[in-house]
Amino acid sequence: MISAMTKSSLSSLFLAAPLALALTACGGTDADKADTAPANAQVKETAPAGVAHQHTVLEAEIAARGGQTKAGEYRIGYIVEAAEPWFQAEPGAHGKLVNREPAKNETHHIEIIPMEAKTGRIVPNVPIKLEVLDVTGKVVQAQNLNFYHAGFFHYANNFSIPRTGKYTLRATLQPPTFLRHGASGAKPALSETVTATFANVELKPES
Repeated sequence: MISAMTKSSLSSLFLAAPLALALTACGGTDADKADTAPANAQVKETAPAGVAHQHTVLEAEIAARGGQTKAGEYRIGYIVEAAEPWFQAEPGAHGKLVNREPAKNETHHIEIIPMEAKTGRIVPNVPIKLEVLDVTGKVVQAQNLNFYHAGFFHYANNFSIPRTGKYTLRATLQPPTFLRHGASGAKPALSETVTATFANVELKPES
């Protein structure tokens, strides 16, 4: 026969277990929890091979064909490539994705990669507008960027650059549209509009 004290202990245990699971299921707002862990706690951090490879390829392409800067809570990279095709939904396709080839006047595929500076995570759901300015400060072209699945997730669009030269890329990032966990009174993460500027970017015909 289970004593009243034992029953009480078991009841507390059953209540505590779901609570513990609930607390660990969501990461909360503190991206630095590893920094607050006890010094003697041995935490092995691993990443799926695809995630690790994504960042390896991303860093190599930024180094070879672009650059990066820090703005607000972001580390923002850019990459310039020749105009590219992609799959998209079209009217009458009944949900099927069809291949869209670059238009004849499209010369470059310009990518912007917003990463959370603290964690290195590529941030989804960010409305981004990219402007290409010539040496006089005139906007040659401005476009909203699309989110792409590729070797690494990124935002991009095809651009039509009229002539070879040095240009400035100005990317304006609005706050992501996703919801955020956090305690009442805390500042929501990634909640401010930021602008990243990349000067003296050489754009020449690549396609």
